[in-house]
Amino acid sequence: MPQLPNIYLDNNATTRLDERVLGAMLPYFTNLYANATSGHLAGLEIQEAVENAAWQTAKLIGSNEEEIIFTSGATESINLAIKGLANENKKHIITVATEHKAVLETCHYMESNGFEVTYLPAASDGILDVNILSEVITNKTLIVIVMITNNETGVIQDIAKISGIAHAKNVLFLCDATQAIGKMAIDVTKLGIDLLALSAHKFYGPKGVGALYVSAEAKIKLLPLLNGGNQQRKLRSGTLNVPGIIGLGKAAEIAVLETDNNQNRIRLLRDQLENGLLKIAGSFVNGNTQNRICNTTNICFPGVNSENLILALQNISVSNGSSCSSVTSQPSHVLKALGLSDSAALSSIRFSLSRFTTKEEIEETIERVTDLIKQLKDN
Repeated sequence: MPQLPNIYLDNNATTRLDERVLGAMLPYFTNLYANATSGHLAGLEIQEAVENAAWQTAKLIGSNEEEIIFTSGATESINLAIKGLANENKKHIITVATEHKAVLETCHYMESNGFEVTYLPAASDGILDVNILSEVITNKTLIVIVMITNNETGVIQDIAKISGIAHAKNVLFLCDATQAIGKMAIDVTKLGIDLLALSAHKFYGPKGVGALYVSAEAKIKLLPLLNGGNQQRKLRSGTLNVPGIIGLGKAAEIAVLETDNNQNRIRLLRDQLENGLLKIAGSFVNGNTQNRICNTTNICFPGVNSENLILALQNISVSNGSSCSSVTSQPSHVLKALGLSDSAALSSIRFSLSRFTTKEEIEETIERVTDLIKQLKDN
């Protein structure tokens, strides 16, 4: 039996490495292998390349390169941003029930260390009611944490309004931009973001590298998670992952040039997929369909177990939750927060496209999913 070509529609979990990114990284595995913090000529050459990657990353989000701290990814960035503020006198954190587990679990940790955390509800469409946010901020509130784009539904929050409410009450704002970077324009100044987390592998860069933006204007004093050397202004000790950093910078450079064009094309394919699958009786989209990222649709197929459908699809890669908890018997905390029943949440599938997705792949996916759901329901 011939092997079917893989159709990858789980790009919110990770994306394919762009060949241009790989090309930029390869020399730093072989010929250009010196330590970036060494004082000799070879080390200084590497340091210059790292600084250029910081500039490329900064340009992507509208910041300065001095405000970029390289990390192992968004999860570390989020941990550094939240735990690093533990030296402050204020002990109240506000976030949203639909945030990624990297935020929620870190907030749980902070609760065990004497912090109070308020978990705001989202409406049934996934949008945060900003009036509720305003009501729960107190003089003890240290930081508000809200993601731009939800990793499961693609819903986009009104970040400028949220940060404005926080700043009006002298509260910091942290934004998890992991699913937004490379899919939409981001400007930390216009959006009023004080701290921002991102991962390279979500926008065609390598795994194991990310960044934390720390606003210089906000004069934030973070405690490091790691003690050791004095790398990265003593905020993140350890030998730099130079090939990964170069890859992040190149992915950022490409995103600056190509995001707008890719966005329109991907949205058309997403809408084609969604319209085709909504012809299946009873199916519906989870989350707001107007304010969402271009590549994501989360569809409920009532009466169909998502795990069974994922396995039956074989060469078509989709998911039933975040990449941290996919293929699980537990319903998505995001969909539960939107008011879905356990049954409906466990019948939902996330489809997330990339710039490599083709029209032919979308057509085949519609046909295969439609046929398989009919078979699963008949059984």
